[in-house]
This record gives sequence, structure tokens and C-alpha cells, in this order.
Amino acid sequence: MGRLREGQYFCFCLEHVREYNNSYNYFNGMSDEAVARYLKDATVGHRPTWSMGVARGLHGFRGEVAKDQVERDAIGAYRPRYHKASSPQAGTPRYSPVTMRALDSLGLDGEASAEAIKTRYKGLVKKHHPDANGGDRSCEEKLREIIHAYKTLRAARLV
Repeated sequence: MGRLREGQYFCFCLEHVREYNNSYNYFNGMSDEAVARYLKDATVGHRPTWSMGVARGLHGFRGEVAKDQVERDAIGAYRPRYHKASSPQAGTPRYSPVTMRALDSLGLDGEASAEAIKTRYKGLVKKHHPDANGGDRSCEEKLREIIHAYKTLRAARLV
């Protein structure tokens, strides 16, 4: 029956249904502002949305955090995750401890490129492989460690 009478229905024949549908206006009685607001909300399914990439108070979103927000933090819970001033080396990538251990196993640091990782891996495998050592199994554990480190770096998409 209409916008304010959900669940109530007219019983029309097909000819009168077509006539009613041609003359029906869902927005009848609404102001222009209300229609515009409804249409804007309809683009996101009438759900609340927020701008992306905007600082949202004390929740650690990207962007600058206002000084007064830090001063209002009475219990000391403020820990910015993406505050620009908190990272001294903003251009250098930061890796997890597992990834850093894998790089260390290969004898590399956090600045190593994908090509350097591959080259180092190939060299260490050739050096510690049992075929290169005349069947000596003493280097077998080191070889396993190298292979595991390389798989870890591949999973971290560094290679």
C-alpha cells in the first residue's frame, strides 16, 4: 500500500496493477532534502560508512593524530600504530621476527633484495648439499634450516 504501510497490500487484477504501478510514487509527500538523503543512503545500502585513510581518534588509524587527543588519554592506552613521527626509518620495510630469523639463517639483513636472497640460497644449498660434500651427512641439518628459511621468505613474499 505504500511507504508508511508496509505489510499491507491491495488486491488488484493485472490491468489495475499496471495502472497503479504507473501512478505510484514512493517519494510522494517527502521533501527534496529527504529524497536526496534517501538516494544517497541507498548507494551504500542504508548502512553507515566512513572515509578511508582518515585519522579516527585514538584508534590507531593512518594519519596524523591531534595533540589534544593524546593529552586526553588519561589511562595511557594511546598507542599509535601508524603515527608518522614514531618510526625513525619510515622508508625501510619492517619484517616479523620469524622473517628476520629466516634472513639471519641465510646470513642476510632486512635490506636484502629478492635477487640477493635467491643468490644466497642457491649458494648455500650448493655448499651444504650432501652430494657436494661427498655424502657427508654432518651438514644435513644446516641444509634443512636453509631450505626452511627460504620457504619462510617465499611465504612472506620476499622472493
